[in-house]
Amino acid sequence: MEKDYYKILGVDRNATKEEIKNAYKELAKKYHPDLNKDANATEKFKEINEAASVLGDDKKREQYDRFGKTAEQFGDYGGFDFSDFGFDFGDIGSFDVGDIFDQFFGGSRKKQKPRRGSDLVYEMEIELEEAAFGAKKRISIPKLIKCDECNGLGAESSSDIVRCANCNGTGVERKTRKTAFGIFQSTTTCSKCRGTGQFIKKECAACDGTGVVKKVRKLEIEIPKGAEEETRLRIAGEGEAGEKGAPPGDLYVVLHQKPHKIFQREGNDIYIEVPISFAAAALGGEIEVPTLGGKATLKIPAGTQTNTVFRMKGKGIPDLHGYGAGNENVRIIAEVPTHLSKKQKELLEEFEKERDKGFFSKVFS
Repeated sequence: MEKDYYKILGVDRNATKEEIKNAYKELAKKYHPDLNKDANATEKFKEINEAASVLGDDKKREQYDRFGKTAEQFGDYGGFDFSDFGFDFGDIGSFDVGDIFDQFFGGSRKKQKPRRGSDLVYEMEIELEEAAFGAKKRISIPKLIKCDECNGLGAESSSDIVRCANCNGTGVERKTRKTAFGIFQSTTTCSKCRGTGQFIKKECAACDGTGVVKKVRKLEIEIPKGAEEETRLRIAGEGEAGEKGAPPGDLYVVLHQKPHKIFQREGNDIYIEVPISFAAAALGGEIEVPTLGGKATLKIPAGTQTNTVFRMKGKGIPDLHGYGAGNENVRIIAEVPTHLSKKQKELLEEFEKERDKGFFSKVFS
């Protein structure tokens, strides 16, 4: 009777390799003979190993799906030998089915390379004018930098870096153990070199063998014209130093705009409220208004009402990508006087009488 490997592992026929891997891991932990003393555990364990050996191999799985053959009927199957995967089921103290399946599904243990340095983030506040016209700012960054004494090697000299004798430069340690099911092998990161495959005989005294030292780095940052809120500037190679000469990380400067005392920004446009006298609003004329680049003249038509907005084209923020500039929008606030002299009152009363005459003459004409 042919075996249903999908049923043995408890997965659907369309299961992904990851789903098969996870199913195997759970069953292997459950039925491993050293963990499960049930009389049928050994047989069950062999059965799930057989199923995994077929369904975990793309070529064998395809043959099984097409022809329904059991593992023993495949020409290239000669038993599920865990020594191929560098795992020791007898060593229960380090039992990790993930290790075996990482290798079974194409994974492999590689000698660890020195890690790239970490990226850094610096939050910077800038003025509206700096955002508009650009600026150069100096900052100080405390960070790990490459040790100058050893050039990041961590050793007094290059000759002090030798191949790790514990793992013979592979970065991994292998242990072999005989069990009732055969010879199993476990693979772990080398405890002496921590997976690098190298060992330092004499460490650099300046950095204690780390290859990096803590220092404050001073940098000049160029703020681009038209910088926006939370614009991120990337300064390549100015992050933390990498391990043992590995490349450094990057520095990211995040810009934040301070509130301005008279202008408000919306995109590339700026807004301002300008108070004018009641007479100026009524009679019209020219007024001076502040802009980001200094003062400018704005013409006010006679009879301008309060809250009227005038647009000054191109007086706003330059576009960050060079597409022109925004506008300055001037909201006029006509101020009504609260204290009047006797003459001012008389003039306004006369003005009001004339206004009323004009109104009634239109109504009753």
